[in-house]
Order: sequence, then structure tokens, then C-alpha cells
Amino acid sequence: MNSSDASPASAGDPAPNDDGLLRSSGVTGSMTMVSRMLGLARDVVIARLFGASEGVDAFFLANKIPNFMRRLFAEGAFNQAFVPVLSEYRTKRSHAEVRELVNAVAAALGGLLTLITAVVVVAAPLLATVVAYGFLDEPDKFATFVTMFRITFPYLLLISMTAMCGAVLNSYGYFAGPAITPAMLNLSLIGSSFLLAPWLAEPALALAWGVLIAGVAQLLFQLPFLMHIRLLPVPRPSPGHEGLVRIRRLMLPALFGVSVSQINLLFDTIIASLLVTGSVSWLYYSDRLMELPLGTFGIAIAIVVLPSLSRKHASESMAEFSATLDWAFRLVCLIALPATLALILIAEPLLVTLFQNENFTAFDVERSAASLKAYALGLTAFMAVKIFAPGYYARQNTSTPVRIGVIAMSVNMVLNLGLYLSGFAHVGLALATSLAAALNASLLLRGLRRDGVFRFQPGWPRLLLQLVAANGAMTVALLSLAGPWREWLEWSIGARVWQLSLLVLGGLLAYAAPLWLCGLRPRHLLR
Repeated sequence: MNSSDASPASAGDPAPNDDGLLRSSGVTGSMTMVSRMLGLARDVVIARLFGASEGVDAFFLANKIPNFMRRLFAEGAFNQAFVPVLSEYRTKRSHAEVRELVNAVAAALGGLLTLITAVVVVAAPLLATVVAYGFLDEPDKFATFVTMFRITFPYLLLISMTAMCGAVLNSYGYFAGPAITPAMLNLSLIGSSFLLAPWLAEPALALAWGVLIAGVAQLLFQLPFLMHIRLLPVPRPSPGHEGLVRIRRLMLPALFGVSVSQINLLFDTIIASLLVTGSVSWLYYSDRLMELPLGTFGIAIAIVVLPSLSRKHASESMAEFSATLDWAFRLVCLIALPATLALILIAEPLLVTLFQNENFTAFDVERSAASLKAYALGLTAFMAVKIFAPGYYARQNTSTPVRIGVIAMSVNMVLNLGLYLSGFAHVGLALATSLAAALNASLLLRGLRRDGVFRFQPGWPRLLLQLVAANGAMTVALLSLAGPWREWLEWSIGARVWQLSLLVLGGLLAYAAPLWLCGLRPRHLLR
């Protein structure tokens, strides 16, 4: 073993500067913004080329399953269990021991997901009768779903391994590469829509193939970065490895705890398959717009915060642990509250500008806008869960989030069924998800405060007053500039884009100006 392998602070093992959390969040957020804008372009292409058709409904549901499981095995429970253990190894052990851990994890995760993928591909028709029960009375739609299910499900294996690689890079202070990787999925779907769809009997099948192509590209993209820090995974089965055993113990209960919002969204989609054609698509498009601020900012903050919290717990710096959580929650409030108001106030103009044409009608706009507003009500809670849950997992506490997650998931199921039976259709499903997220975030916060690891730092009353003033000004500006949304239907695409740009710019200025006048400066956001 050479000297670089013997020391935790070896070459290729940069020590992130915790004073740069805002900078790291900015890097991650900016890279994620690129990906999200491409995702928005992807959704525009899908809506305009395919509309809210049976094939698109089938694709969205088929793609939802591997994406849901990805959140469990990758960004969700696995990531929250893996990063704290990896950070502890990196802080206290040699680089060689870190490499052994990564190799053992790669073998265990890859082997498990390969087995699951093989079983699902073979048993797809049987599983489809449960997942897509609402499609059974439409044989062609059901057959399309089964085919798409088989094509898209291997993406779970590919993207989960990609996420494991990204978690390693994030723990070593490399945020840009993992953050830009999702852009490849959007580019692949856009390219497949134009280049592959015209050659297929069912054009929407091109979307399924685009997902699979992207999974291969995303995994390969991570490998050079891992080679640079000498942590390229070489799967070596080691079921008794101490670190792997701990990750497995932490991960099993976390399957429910950290991914409750994804489980809720999956329930929404399955029930939506029982509703009229278009319901799955309406929920999808509204969810994608809600995910734009959530994915760009909320997840970016969470990605940066988890390794920092894990290191602070490993070094027993609990005062800094609490201050970091408080900093993250302030950023969430600064971003989520205006985003919520904006999505509610200009939902229809957004959808008209981005999606509306002969394939995505004014009726589709109206239905999607209703569920977008319901989802937007839970945006602050969705973001808060992303930062409160790491407050538990960084301390390797999985039992509390699991209990809270089960409570929130149960409430969501009851609300889903109740609102569905009451005739609220797809809007009720979105509202149930938002209410369950609010309950989840509230219980997580209460637990952190009870454990004494989160205390509100000085300055919150002043910040709340600043937020009230800024959001009030933004509301007035958006209402003044938007006008009746049906007038937008008569405009050209150029006029819509121009007016939407004015809305976004005017809303941002109206929000930022009061914050500045009330004394908030960028230096106050540094951590």
C-alpha cells in the first residue's frame, strides 16, 4: 500500500470547504437548471408531438415504475444510507478502505438490481395487470404499456448505478458532473421523438427506447470522473463487509422514510389510470412544472447538505449541524414560497405557452392547470422534506423517518381514495399528495427539534417579514401582467413567449426588490 492509500487526505481526495455550501449549491443548481430546462423542452416536444394520447399515457405510466424504484434504490433510501457511511469512511479511514467499500456496494447494488430487472422483464404482462389495471379494458393500450414496461425497466439498473457513482463524486466535492448527467435523458428523449418515432408503428414507443439509450449514456459519463479520484467501481462481492452491512441496515427502513413523496405520486398515477384518458398526462405535465423549482433548487440544496451534515455528525459538531439545517431551511423558504405563488397565479399562461396546440387543447390546459395548482400547494413541504430527512439519515437514524413516512403515506392513501370517490378526479390526487407532504415535513421538523439537533437561529422574524413584503409585491405584479389566460390562446407562439418572459422577469424583480429594500443581502445567505 502506498502512502496515498494510507491517508484519508490522499491525493484526489479534496476536502470540501463548508463555507462554500452556497457556492456548491449554486454549481449544482445551475447544472440542474440546464437539465431542467432541457426537461422542459422535452415535455414541450412530447406534448406537441404526441399530445395526451393513449400511447403517451402508457409511456408515462411505464416510465413511472422504474423512476419510482430509482428513487428508492438510488437517490432515495440508498443514497441516504450510503452517503453517511461513505463520509465516515472518508473522514476516518484510508483511501484504500473507501475503495473497498465502493467496490462492495457496487457488487451488492448491481447484483440485486440485475436480478430484479430480469424478473420484471420476464413477468411484465403479469405485473402490468396490477400496475395498469385501468388499461385492461383497452387491449391495444395495455399491450403498448407491456412493451414499454419491458423497454424502460432496465433503466432502473443503469440509473441506480449512475446515482451511486454520483453519490461518491458528491461526497468528494464534485457536484457539477453528477448534476448535469440527467440532461442526457432529456436529450435522448427529444432526439428519439424526432428521429425514431416516424419509423415506428406506435410512435410513442420511441420515448421508451429513448429512456434506455439515456441510461447507458448517463452511466458511462460518470466513469472518467471516478477514475480521476481513483474510485472507479470494480464490483467485488463482499456480503460481510462492515460498511455494506451498515448501509443495508440503514437502507431497508429508509425505503419508506425518504421516498414517501414518490410513493404518493405513484399512487396518484395508478389511480389516475382508472380515470378518463388524459388524466395520467395531465398529472404528468403539472408535476413536471412543479418539479422545475423542486428539482433545480430543493434537490440541489439537499445534495450539498447531506455530505456536510454527515461530516459534522462524524466530527460531533452538533452546533454546526443545527446551523446548517437552519441555513438550508431558510433557502427553501426563500425559493419555495414565491415559486408556489407563481405556479398558482400563472399556471394557465405557463401551460398555454409551453404545451398548447392542436394535440394539447385548451381543455388539456385547463385540466393540467387545476392539478398544477394543487401540486404547487405542497411545494414548500416537498422541498422541506428533502432537507429535513437528511437531518436524520446523516445521524444514521432511520427509524424515525420511517414511522413518519408510514403515517404520511397512509394519510395520502386515505385522501386519494376519499377525493377520488368524491369526484375530484385527478385534482384530488394532486391535492392529497400535497397535504401528505405537508404532514410529512411537519412531523420531521418536530422530531428534529425534539432531538435537539435543529434550532431556529436568530433572524427568523425579520426574514418572515421580508418574505411577506416580497411575495405580496410579486403577487400584485403577476396579476397585473398576466391578464385573462384565454386571451393567450389567440396569440402566436412568439407573442406568448414574449409575454411569459415579461411575466417571469417582472415577477423576479418584484420579488427581489423588496428583499433588497428590507435589508437582505447575498452575504446573509452564505454558509
